[in-house]
Amino acid sequence: MVYLLRKAAACLGLSWVIGFAGSAWAEAWLIDIKGAIGPATADHMIRGLEQAADSNAEMVILRIDTPGGLDSAMRDMIKAILAADLPVIGYVAPSGARAASAGTYLLYATHIAAMAPGTNLGAATPVQIGAPSMPQMPGKDQPETNQGSEPATAMERKIINDAVAYIQSMAQLRGRNAEWAEQAVRQGASLSSEDALAAQVIDLLASSIDDLLAQLEGREVQLSDRVVTLSTAQLALYEHPVDWRSEFLAAITDPSIAYILMLVGIYGLIIEFYNPGIGLPGVVGAVCLLLAMYAFQVLPVSYVGLGLILLGIGLMAAEAFAPSFGVLGIGGVIAFVVGSIMLMDTDLPGYQIAMPVILAVSVFSFAVLVGALGLMLKARRRAVVTGLDHLLGANAQVEAVMDGVARVRMDGELWEVACDEALAVEDSVTIDSIDGVVLSVTKHKGG
Repeated sequence: MVYLLRKAAACLGLSWVIGFAGSAWAEAWLIDIKGAIGPATADHMIRGLEQAADSNAEMVILRIDTPGGLDSAMRDMIKAILAADLPVIGYVAPSGARAASAGTYLLYATHIAAMAPGTNLGAATPVQIGAPSMPQMPGKDQPETNQGSEPATAMERKIINDAVAYIQSMAQLRGRNAEWAEQAVRQGASLSSEDALAAQVIDLLASSIDDLLAQLEGREVQLSDRVVTLSTAQLALYEHPVDWRSEFLAAITDPSIAYILMLVGIYGLIIEFYNPGIGLPGVVGAVCLLLAMYAFQVLPVSYVGLGLILLGIGLMAAEAFAPSFGVLGIGGVIAFVVGSIMLMDTDLPGYQIAMPVILAVSVFSFAVLVGALGLMLKARRRAVVTGLDHLLGANAQVEAVMDGVARVRMDGELWEVACDEALAVEDSVTIDSIDGVVLSVTKHKGG
C-alpha cells in the first residue's frame, strides 16, 4: 500500500507525500538514466535525488545506459551529484549497456562507480570536435592507422582542455584513474567493465542490483561533511518512476517535436493574421510557439539556422503575393530546408532533426504558404456581393402561374415576376432587375 501511494505521488510530482510514505523504511532509490542525456533526463535525476533525500533514503543508485548527451544537462546532473547529502552509486547496467561520452563523466562523479559484466565506458571527447575527418588515401609519409589528431583551432583546444580538467577533478575527488580519464577525452579511449576495474577506473563489478548491494555492505563513503558507512543488508529497493513532468519535458525538448511546434505556432499566427476573427489558429499558434521557445532555450540551437527558417517562411509567404511562380518560392524552400538542417547546433545523433521530417514539413509549408495563402488572398480581393444583387443575371424556371401572375423560385423562395411576354409553367427566364419584391425578367427564346 505504501509503495503504491508513493509511486502515485511520484507520478504527480508530490515529493512531500513520497517523503512521508518512505520515512519509516530504509531504502535504496534506483533512478534510471537511459538514452541521450538532455534537459528531461537532468530534471528527472535531479528531482529524484531531492525526493530521495526528503524520504531519508540510505542511498541512490543511478543505473546508467547512455550514448552521451548535452554538456549543459550533464553538468547540471554532476552538480546535483556532488552536492548530494546521501551516497550516490553509479551502476552501468544491464549487460550490453554503456556509459559513453557524458555517461563517463557521470560515472566518475558518483561516490562509488560500478559496472555490470559486458558493459563499457569512455569515448568522452566533446562530440563537436571529436567527429572523424574526411577519409584520405594513405601516402608514403602517412601511416595507415588512425593515430588521432590534435585540435585544429584555439577554440577546440580550449574545449578539450576544459573537458580534461573537468573529468580529472572528479577523478581526483573520487580517487580514480585520472590518466585514463584524460585519454578518454583527448583520444576517445574506451574500456570494457573488466578492464575498467583493473585500471581502477571503477570500484566494483556487479552482475545485478542484489550483487551490487551485497558488495556495498560496510563500505565507507566520503560525503561533503561526513563519512558514511553503508549498511545494505536490509535495504529495500525503490525504483523511482518517470512522472508526467519529465515525460512532457522529454516530449517538447525532442528536436523534431520542438521544430514542428515552432512551425505550427508560426503558421497559426499567419492564418490568424490573414483571416482575423477565427481565434483558434491564433490561440493554438501562440501556445505552440511558446512551448517551442522554451524547448529551444534548453537545446543547442543555431540562430543562423533559425534565421534561415524564418527567411524561408517569409519568402514563401511573399510568393503568394507575386503574380506568378518564381524566385521567391524556390528561394524560400531552399532557405527553409538549409535552415532546418542547420537548426540543431550539435553532432549528437539523438539531437538531430530527421531528414524525412524536414522534407515533409518543407513540402507542406510550401503548399500552405503559397497555395492556401494565395487562395485566401484572392478571396479577400474578390468584390463583395451583398443584398439581392447576386440574383441579377441568374437563370430561373417558372414554377407556377396563378391569376395571370407567374412565379419563380430563387434562394428557396417564390418570387413574383414581371415580363413583357406571357409566361407559362417551366418557361426559362433571366432576371434583369429587382423592383421591391417583383423580379423583372426576360423570357428565353424557345423557352
